[in-house]
Amino acid sequence: MTASSDLTVRALVAGDRAEWQALWSAYLDFYESSVSAEVYETTFARLLDDDPRSHSCFVAESSGSLVGLTHYLFHRHAWRIEEVCYLQDLYAVPEMRGQGVGRALIEAVYAAADTHGAGQVYWLTQSFNETARKLYDRIGVETPFIKYQRP
Repeated sequence: MTASSDLTVRALVAGDRAEWQALWSAYLDFYESSVSAEVYETTFARLLDDDPRSHSCFVAESSGSLVGLTHYLFHRHAWRIEEVCYLQDLYAVPEMRGQGVGRALIEAVYAAADTHGAGQVYWLTQSFNETARKLYDRIGVETPFIKYQRP
């Protein structure tokens, strides 16, 4: 895998609103999901606020356009003193996959976790997401946990 030479990973800023929404919409479409306009507004506001309980966001930029995003948050864990980091969403535009976007975004989250003192970063994916799992198998460790949720 080769990284695009002009790829930059940075924190989300207010001026990214339209491109961020397009990326997150494409991510949600992949998972056959959607959210209301109110959720878009609330989530974007939370990504930019200073509340330590809120999500944070890194975006990947190439040739002046956003080509990927990741949402992550820190939270307490009953088995640890330090917080852990949950990488909730990760998306790269299809034409940039295999060019280092996903890896760069995950590594940015790893660095943020290290700065925050969170030794663990974890995420979920669907079993059929074979393209992403090829990356995840190289940059993470699959666990034996199965997710359940309230119906």
